[in-house]
Amino acid sequence: MKNIIHIFFLMSIFFSPFVSAQNDIEGSKDHPLITRYPGSYIAYYEEQQYDEYSIALGPQTGYKKIDKWLKVEGKFTRIYYVANGEVTLTEVYRNYLNAIEKAGFKVLAKGIHPDRNVSKEIGGTTFLGTFYEANPFPTNKDIKVTFGSSTSGGSCYLAAELERAGEKVFLVLGGSQYSSGEKVFLLDIVEKTEMKDDLIKVTADEMLKGIKAEGKIALYGIYFDFDKADIKPDSEPALKEIASLLKMDQSLNLYVVGHTDMKGKFDYNLDLSKRRAAAVVKELITKYGINQNRLSSDGVGPLAPLATNETENGRGKNRRVELVGK
Repeated sequence: MKNIIHIFFLMSIFFSPFVSAQNDIEGSKDHPLITRYPGSYIAYYEEQQYDEYSIALGPQTGYKKIDKWLKVEGKFTRIYYVANGEVTLTEVYRNYLNAIEKAGFKVLAKGIHPDRNVSKEIGGTTFLGTFYEANPFPTNKDIKVTFGSSTSGGSCYLAAELERAGEKVFLVLGGSQYSSGEKVFLLDIVEKTEMKDDLIKVTADEMLKGIKAEGKIALYGIYFDFDKADIKPDSEPALKEIASLLKMDQSLNLYVVGHTDMKGKFDYNLDLSKRRAAAVVKELITKYGINQNRLSSDGVGPLAPLATNETENGRGKNRRVELVGK
């Protein structure tokens, strides 16, 4: 992402030759990728190292219903700008649109409705309300992007994507004219990353506690080559803990059960989960000296998910090995 940030810092200088932070809330700042419209100030700021986000790609088709979405995840930044004075909603919107197009963004969806009459279309007021229900903001922070006292101010929406050198960044802008002298804009930026899900290692003691409490424990420290049942060398710490568990409690016998995500054909995933579970049992028997009578293997493919299969993070949680007490 460093290369992208460098490119956009140059673009930001071009887009806004001066930045006024006079009334910005404490701790807030412009994002390095793109700056504010001149004269606006930051009234709310949020930054998360990882979050999931839904980008609307089509109009509202029913009551609080948008059919086309793009799910993304990564580092998340949200900046709420307020622009007072005579500047129009259209002027700010077109400046953002021109800036991102010059910078090489691909526009995914856009719409502006100055007269508020097309509320369910992309960028309409009703559309924005449904969109921000999927990506909520704190209701106690006086964010007015989905409200307005002006009958003719209108609203807008802009979603875009940039991919360079294998890295992706997504930008979403929602805006409205709250009153004749106040235009508000919520800028969301997602720098695509995958959440690290292997930071916590499950010890033999924790495995035993989980099995006694719930009859099973899910493990994520056993790794396989893509679409194969070959166990990778960095699975050794988890396998050692399983062996320690079995040596610590000689009365414990286990089913080793393989799980997959929903991607691909069902029969293939079911077979893959069985082969991976069998590979774990074989490794425990041959390398760690566990009696084969204490272990059995099986697989259920995608039939017992722990999370959604719509995101990579969710699919990662579904790809696992579980130890089940006999």
